[in-house]
Amino acid sequence: MKTPKIVEVIYFTDILCIWAYLAQIRIDELKIQFGSSIDLQNHFISVFGSVESKIEQNWNHKGGVSAYSEHVKNIALKFSHIEVHPEIWVRNTPTTSASCHLFLKAIQILETHGDLPCISKPNNCDKSVLEATVWELRLAFFKDLIDISNIDVQMEIAERLELPIHKIETTIKSGAAFAAIDNDLQLKEKYGVAGSPTLILNEGRQVIYGNVGYRVIEANVQELINQPENQASWC
Repeated sequence: MKTPKIVEVIYFTDILCIWAYLAQIRIDELKIQFGSSIDLQNHFISVFGSVESKIEQNWNHKGGVSAYSEHVKNIALKFSHIEVHPEIWVRNTPTTSASCHLFLKAIQILETHGDLPCISKPNNCDKSVLEATVWELRLAFFKDLIDISNIDVQMEIAERLELPIHKIETTIKSGAAFAAIDNDLQLKEKYGVAGSPTLILNEGRQVIYGNVGYRVIEANVQELINQPENQASWC
C-alpha cells in the first residue's frame, strides 16, 4: 500500500503581528481541511523584537504610536472574526515579542517530548498545546490589552491553561528554549523570510507571505499533495 503523502508546512509568525492574529482562522481551516496530510511546524520571528525601535523607525514620521494604533484598528475593522481593543498599542504597550517567543519555544519543546497535558478547553479542541497558548497570548494582547511581554503574565496564562510552570521555567533556564529560538532564526535566514506571517512550502520553493486568502493557501497545499513523486520539471 502506498504511504500517504505528508506536506511539510513551515509557519513563521510574530506574536504581536496583527496579520498573524487575523490569519489564524486560515491556519485552523487548513488543519481541518487537510488533517494528517500536512505537518504544520510553528516557528517565530521577532518583527517586534524591540517595539520602541519598530514604532520609531516606521511610524514616528506618520504620527507615532497613535497612528500605528489607528492603522491596526482599521485593519481589524475589515475582518469581523477578530477583536481589537480601542486602545491597542497606546496603553499597556509590550516592550518586545521576544520574551513571548522564548516562553512559547519552551512549551513547544515540552510538547514535543510529551511532557505537557492535553488541553481540553472547548475553544482549543482542535489546537495543539503550543497553538492554544499562542492564541491565548494573542487574545490577551489584541482583545484584552494585556502586556504579554511581561513574564508574569505569560506564566499566568500558562497556569490558566493548566500547564506545568516549573517545567517551562526549567526549560528556559537550561538554555534549551534559547537554542530553539536560534534554530528559528537560522531557518528564517535559510528561507529568506521577510516578515509575519509567512508559510514555507515545497522545501522553500513556495513562499506565501502576508495577508493571503485561504483559497490561495489551500490551492498551494493541494497541488503538493496531488503532485506525483519524482515529477519531471517543466524547466
